[in-house]
Amino acid sequence: MTDLLVRAAVPAEFATIAGLTVAAYRASGQLNSEHDYTSTLNDVAGRAAAGELLVAVDTRTDEVVGSVLFVLPGTPYAELSGPGEAEFRMLAVDPAAQGRGVGETLARTCVARAAESGADAVVICVRDFVTGAQRLYARLGFVRTPERDWSPGVGVDLLALRLELAPATARTGAAA
Repeated sequence: MTDLLVRAAVPAEFATIAGLTVAAYRASGQLNSEHDYTSTLNDVAGRAAAGELLVAVDTRTDEVVGSVLFVLPGTPYAELSGPGEAEFRMLAVDPAAQGRGVGETLARTCVARAAESGADAVVICVRDFVTGAQRLYARLGFVRTPERDWSPGVGVDLLALRLELAPATARTGAAA
């Protein structure tokens, strides 16, 4: 989507972010389990305090159409990341804006943030049945790391994915 701006979220947008995140997760079938994730998705202020909460804004309408949380290892929302890795969580696109490249733009922004932070890789989790997200991440170069798969609750199977980043010297053009 060419009419898209990714920037830091502001508190006035937290209710919108919560609504679109819950709607996106519900539309993809991720809220139909015994493990109720809705309260976590609604805690936008908690997410914002734990990492870098980004929004995608449609510049034609000035509407927030997506969001994602970028985190580093050791922070409260980091699930998989270890030393040298960055992670993003809760990437969500308003169901009305899906299919327009919003998710890819948010994911690419997180990859760029990871490179800027000096990370060697980006790790993420995706639900086992959310094939659209899996295809997106595969297109971006993420590969499965099944040894890191995990489950936070009964019926919630998370697949681990990892994207190796170019070494910092290659990114900056510095000599090794």
